[in-house]
Amino acid sequence: MSEHPSAGAPATSGSPRFDERLSVPLWWYLPAIGVGVLLGAEIHMGYPGVREWIGYAVFVPLLVIILFWLGRMRIQVTATELAVGQARIPLRHVGRVEVVPKENKQQALGPELDPTAFLMLRAWVAPVVRVEITDPDDPTPYWVFSVRNPEALVAALQR
Repeated sequence: MSEHPSAGAPATSGSPRFDERLSVPLWWYLPAIGVGVLLGAEIHMGYPGVREWIGYAVFVPLLVIILFWLGRMRIQVTATELAVGQARIPLRHVGRVEVVPKENKQQALGPELDPTAFLMLRAWVAPVVRVEITDPDDPTPYWVFSVRNPEALVAALQR
């Protein structure tokens, strides 16, 4: 897998061809806050005084931060590279791009999956894309990652 820290200025072409953030659905925050309150209540019942509010003050923000952290992954296609999270690959090393159909997703992520492939999957995003890596020095044969708008990603990579 080719990973390069983003050094220097962004591509000179201006805005990215494709830019998508795989954020967690907003309604997930309500159950997370509810679980945080329940965990806080467990501590509240066991400790009288000032310590009874520590559970609420710790668990509610912690669960909200975890959800925010899970949804921070960004997929970008610029004029020169494909970036999925922190992983980056120059577009010249991007080969065949295919959208994995929903009915083939389990097969593609199970028996057909190469153990050296790069995976970046989010359970709340159903579409999955497989991108072949043609760099001879890269041991990763392909990337498989979630994307909400696979057709727009394929179009951006084919430009």
